Amino acid sequence: MNNAILIFAKNPIYGQVKTRLAATIGNDSALAIYRYLLQHTASIVNNLPVDKIVFYSNSIEEQDIWNNEVFKKQLQSGDDLGERMQNAFNYAFEQGYKEIAIIGTDCQELTSEIIMNAFAALQNNDIVAGPAKDGGYYLLAMKQMRQKLFQNIEWSTDEVLEKTLAICTQLNLSVYLLPELSDIDNEYDLKEEQKRMLQINGKK
Repeated sequence: MNNAILIFAKNPIYGQVKTRLAATIGNDSALAIYRYLLQHTASIVNNLPVDKIVFYSNSIEEQDIWNNEVFKKQLQSGDDLGERMQNAFNYAFEQGYKEIAIIGTDCQELTSEIIMNAFAALQNNDIVAGPAKDGGYYLLAMKQMRQKLFQNIEWSTDEVLEKTLAICTQLNLSVYLLPELSDIDNEYDLKEEQKRMLQINGKK
């Protein structure tokens, strides 16, 4: 396949995932929610007609929810999130992939359809981004390596998407924006997601 999706996943280690969420609901609940988000992410990408590469934060796990027959497995490398994503894209382009998207594992609203829309939009655009309500992005896709998109950005702030789009403007890159979605990073995000799911289930 010429296309690939890169999945940035933290190893589900007690006390090391969803720390902002854990600060108010405890480590047990935070870990359970993160495992649920991992499962959701695996389910929406499992049948996509693209190659799938999971990039682990700490160590590669052979026996986990990421089926070895479906997912290739790599380890993240780099000093900050930008460098780790840059290295992951570099790796994928070096493997010969032509169109590449990267996602995290924090977005319950993300669907298979949105991811495929990203690849479709990449046909006529240089960059595709999925805006997150916290000012970051839940997806970034490109068909040519753009190192500057990962440099001189303060990660995990509300300016990540804004600065990314500003760099795209400086480089004269065409950008397609996907629907704005919400990551689950804290208790407020969790409660909003629970409300959304209640509304969806109420309409069924």
